[in-house]
Amino acid sequence: MEFKEITAEEFDLFSSKHEQTSFSQTSSWGKLKEVNGWKSHFLALYDHKKIVGATLLLTKDLPIIHKNMCYAPRGFLIDYSNTKYLKEFTNNIKIYAKKLNAIFVKIDPYLSYQERDLDGNIVKNGKNNKKAFSNLIKLGYKHFGFNLMQDTLQPRWIFITETKNKTVEEVMAGMDSKTRQIIRKNERLGITTRELTYDELPLFKDIMQHTGDRRNFIDRPLSYYQNMYKNLEPNGILKILIAELHADKLIKNLKEEINTYQKEYDDRKYKHDEKINIMNENKYLQKQKATENEIKRVTSKLEEIKKLQKENGDTITLGGILFLIHGNEVVSLVGGSYEKFMEFQSAYTVHWAGCKYAIEKGYDRYNFYGITGDFSEDNPLVGLYLFKRGFGGKVVELIGEFDLVISKFWFFVYNASFKIYHNLKNLKSKIK
Repeated sequence: MEFKEITAEEFDLFSSKHEQTSFSQTSSWGKLKEVNGWKSHFLALYDHKKIVGATLLLTKDLPIIHKNMCYAPRGFLIDYSNTKYLKEFTNNIKIYAKKLNAIFVKIDPYLSYQERDLDGNIVKNGKNNKKAFSNLIKLGYKHFGFNLMQDTLQPRWIFITETKNKTVEEVMAGMDSKTRQIIRKNERLGITTRELTYDELPLFKDIMQHTGDRRNFIDRPLSYYQNMYKNLEPNGILKILIAELHADKLIKNLKEEINTYQKEYDDRKYKHDEKINIMNENKYLQKQKATENEIKRVTSKLEEIKKLQKENGDTITLGGILFLIHGNEVVSLVGGSYEKFMEFQSAYTVHWAGCKYAIEKGYDRYNFYGITGDFSEDNPLVGLYLFKRGFGGKVVELIGEFDLVISKFWFFVYNASFKIYHNLKNLKSKIK
């Protein structure tokens, strides 16, 4: 067997066909990370001139101590159950990392640990990758732990909706009734989605800034989104969709709806008064009252939209999501919405647009990305899971994060320093 560096083109060709591939195991992702000070290395293990394992390995210099850390985002692209190949790959990665003066190599394989269902319950006799986990431990990888919250580099718990060989109607049938109702209501309101261009990125940044202020997290700078777009969009990996409300069209529709109700009311009254139709008086009055209430409801909504139009113009941006598309999935990476337009629940519309894209383009799944693995009602983050659960699908518990330690001493120093830094950062956030 032979272990060596390969070109970005050779790596992408192998990565594109591998079942564990993700947007973070592409040369485009490597180029993006180089903007933030990382270096990209493309490595492969050959068996009789055939690649049997490969990885994008990112390295970054650690200040002060001038050592390197290595990270294979979403792990090596290899059969982790094949002890022979995994051992050979690991031994060579160790040698390579030592030459780079690295402290450790971090991986978080894109493998499920054990199969789970819609409610997060373990599927009896379901598929698992416990052999892969065992192989990594035997080879000296240190496991971060079976964490429930989002405290690893990438989420260990995600939620996916399967779209492989399914129609739009079939996927919608798998949703809960509330989710379907909101999606259809937004369609009736005329809320639409469209893709942003590079020049419109400040609009997405504004959405994320407002969301960060509301949810108490620090958003990335505009340059971060610009660099993502430059490196990923040309290769079809990145797509940003926003939801828009078109006030002029909605006002027109609401007026037509009022006219329809008014015509129904007047027609029923005429037939009643002229005794054209003999009606039960109580039923007649009930129907008229119900129609009056509908007229009042729609009229109230009309005035509300007119006010929004006056304050915000004809086209009102409600929210948006940044998607990453690669391999067999469409991933909803980050998104947000404006608080003053929360009543329109635009996240349902944008996620549904992402789902439909996955269905229509033949992807296997729509990945809602991170959730918490704590499904109890008193978990403050359970609402995030419940929202995504409404679209139908299943919980995916990934195998977790591992460190292959190269230098035990510096690994101890790094972890101790990182813990102090993390605690100070949390303290600073609480003080603010």
